[in-house]
Amino acid sequence: MKLSRWVSIATVAVATAAALNTVPATAGKPYDPTTQTLGALGLRHGLQIGTAVDLAALNDTSNPQYRRITATEFTSVTAENAMKWESLEPTRGTYNWGPADQLVEFAKRNKQSVRGHVLVWHNQLPAWLTSGVADGSISKAELRELLRKHITTVVSRYKGKIWQWDVVNEAVSDPWDNPPTLHYKGFWAEHLGPGYLADAFRWARAADPKALLFYNDYNIEAFGSGNPADDKTQFVYDMVKKLRAQGVPIDGVGAQGHLGTQYGNFNTFQVTEALKKFTALGLATAFTEVDVRSQMTDGVQAGNSEEINPRLQASAANFSVLMKACLAVRSCLSYTVWGFSDRHSWVPGWFDDPPEGLATIYDENYQPKLAYHEIKSDLIFAGPPYVLPRITPKPRR
Repeated sequence: MKLSRWVSIATVAVATAAALNTVPATAGKPYDPTTQTLGALGLRHGLQIGTAVDLAALNDTSNPQYRRITATEFTSVTAENAMKWESLEPTRGTYNWGPADQLVEFAKRNKQSVRGHVLVWHNQLPAWLTSGVADGSISKAELRELLRKHITTVVSRYKGKIWQWDVVNEAVSDPWDNPPTLHYKGFWAEHLGPGYLADAFRWARAADPKALLFYNDYNIEAFGSGNPADDKTQFVYDMVKKLRAQGVPIDGVGAQGHLGTQYGNFNTFQVTEALKKFTALGLATAFTEVDVRSQMTDGVQAGNSEEINPRLQASAANFSVLMKACLAVRSCLSYTVWGFSDRHSWVPGWFDDPPEGLATIYDENYQPKLAYHEIKSDLIFAGPPYVLPRITPKPRR
């Protein structure tokens, strides 16, 4: 039985390798994979390559390149802001579905998957909710019911249309927070306690039995000390392991992948190890918000190539580390950049002291940067026996 099983696996691997390495020709011309999009190349491995989408930029008729690249380069899209609670329900009881609906329809027309972002987060909450809690007009019991209703309403509306939901986002503190010992942080933990995580996943599963449900966070690309008191990745690992043991229907963990060239970032093996450890829990994984920012020194802003080029090279290396690790681990289902052009990156507006930028894979004129070419080469040159088709889990109940 064991021998026949391994013979069968070997046969499949050989067939897969042959299929992936077949070189088609078009009109007598040699096949050139560099002319394919990131999304098309990702599909060779069953991997979705996605981008966060700025709806204002998507609708800007003076800027058709943004819409064209969004539609053609990627196989997955994520609403950068349109599905956050502040955007969906700015007035209590009145939902603004327009932008989120538009993205879902855009994805359908372009045969793209949708990552839903985000159901529960302590930021970008509507003012009526936070002020009501602050002044006591919304009790803890009512707050919990409002959260249940929000999750149920949103997930039910897009039932069958969302591939992955970021159910809970950034629930864990950082070592530099106060207190430095890692803990559950933010609005929801403060007012409902950590039990809200299990509730959120159960409510989301009840609303859509088939969507994949993710916990999403930053600074969890690799393990550090292994001490959950100061190693955020270890803390999250222990957290999701406990949730799974309690029967909570969590299907995956998303590592955001917000990196910076000024830091000592991880190598491919460190990131691969982390993905494999989450996989061993029976979880899917994904990189959900990848960008690599650099400090915008006076020299960079003046166009000094001696300062710009090392940053572009370091950025490309970091994008590539995450891509190679994702390709190496079959549970890694998607790789999403958090915006693809420096023209619409969130980084300069958030990191301004000192100023930072250069965070995406296209420049402000929509020209591919070194990072784009490096992750494209990762996709082209990866394949059996080192990279095999994805294993997609069934949603847990």
